[in-house]
Amino acid sequence: MPTHLTVAALLRRVNDAGGLGVVRASGDAQSGSLLILLDEGMSVRAVERMRDLDDRDTLVPAGPTSGEERAVEEYWQARRARDPDLWVIELNVPHAERFVAETILHD
Repeated sequence: MPTHLTVAALLRRVNDAGGLGVVRASGDAQSGSLLILLDEGMSVRAVERMRDLDDRDTLVPAGPTSGEERAVEEYWQARRARDPDLWVIELNVPHAERFVAETILHD
């Protein structure tokens, strides 16, 4: 599925659940990489959609593990500077990683 449709579906699901989803940076509509910032109240962490050895999408931790918002912000901005096709989405909803997994991971 094209990245822009994946992003739209994810944002719609989060919005429908009463959360907030924001596109921090939009990348290539068809095949851009997807980095998701999970706002967990007192901390922020990042996950990225990657292909595993079985050619299936999976979520992997990305960036700093400290949970500090500033460190995560610097991380995604540096990534974006190197990869203008990268999408960066921020989600603020309980169990955000579950929303991501249910929306973008397919068997």
